[in-house]
Amino acid sequence: MADWAKLGAKTKREVLLARAFLAAVAEPPAPALAGFVARHGPQRVVEAIQRGKAPPDVMAEVEARCEDVSAEQLLDATEVAGARLVVPEDDEWPHSAFEDLAGAREVGLPEVAEPIALWVRGRADLATALDQAVAVVGARAASGYGEHVSAEFGHGLAQAGFTVVSGAAYGIDGAAHRGALAAGGRTVAFLACGVDVDYPAGHGRLLRAVAEQGAVVSEYPPGTSPRKHRFLVRNRLIAASGRAAVVVEAGARSGAGNTANTADSLGRPVLAVPGPITSKNSVGCHGMVRSGRAVLVTSIEEVVEAVSPIGSPGPVETVGTHRRTDGLKPHAQRLHDSLRGMEGASADELARDCGLPLGEVRALLPELEMSGFAVRSDRGWSVAR
Repeated sequence: MADWAKLGAKTKREVLLARAFLAAVAEPPAPALAGFVARHGPQRVVEAIQRGKAPPDVMAEVEARCEDVSAEQLLDATEVAGARLVVPEDDEWPHSAFEDLAGAREVGLPEVAEPIALWVRGRADLATALDQAVAVVGARAASGYGEHVSAEFGHGLAQAGFTVVSGAAYGIDGAAHRGALAAGGRTVAFLACGVDVDYPAGHGRLLRAVAEQGAVVSEYPPGTSPRKHRFLVRNRLIAASGRAAVVVEAGARSGAGNTANTADSLGRPVLAVPGPITSKNSVGCHGMVRSGRAVLVTSIEEVVEAVSPIGSPGPVETVGTHRRTDGLKPHAQRLHDSLRGMEGASADELARDCGLPLGEVRALLPELEMSGFAVRSDRGWSVAR
């Protein structure tokens, strides 16, 4: 593939026009068209379609719109929407995120194919943003617990340097985006409509904030309305974009479960958050863990550990699990335990209580004092508080 930066303005325009036409003429995922473009390039495929010379399976995917799509009008609408068209020939294309979608298409995985082009609204470079990303998904009708966990995970992942990917829906998705935004991190929202359409309507302000700190992305042209099937199709992009898919809450049959299944098919780890066994919102998460399709996670540290490359520094200690005394040697810890249960004790009393030789106790006490674990007064030895 030619270096995008070295291509002339005319050639770039031709590629953008071809990709815009192809992305709009077929309803995604359009696996036959995606494969044909991968083999022959966008310009040649557009010519073949317009001449009616494309393979029958490709023509079946494009014939309904073939006479109605204007690439020039699409690019004009993109500019009006304050968006840009990102294509695989461009350096901004996240190749690492979508290579597995192309591979899944080649082996015949149903309803899976790489996007032909993406409309992007936002400041972030898409390739950079998705280089280290984690998907956080879950129920729209989320519980307060679910939204709290999702926001915490979004915040923690952003602080750890990961881009938070989700679908901008009410509930878990919105909470994950807000958590990342609150941490000053990057977040990417994949839509099931045009990037100029605020859906859901109540998230218009959130989508603008996402564009400010990250990107709002869609494979549907500007002006495209959301449709039920488009949410499921969109989910494959969320699944492919993350190093893992974190499911915070999910019913027995849900879009989040669909995203998790796709992530699993693409070889991405699926991480599920447990909830009350009486909660319908957690039935899907519990089922994923029980079947072995997901790993149970209960903290942001466990999520970071699961998505960090082998050999990278471990996560920060979980709050509440680290003790100051963890670094003490066994006998020093044993003596410290005795100090905790006594006030103003002598070395003899401590030796009898912990069972260590008196000489060792006398040697350890000054060490504990210097380390801030013990204090000596006129009454004797006590634990430092």
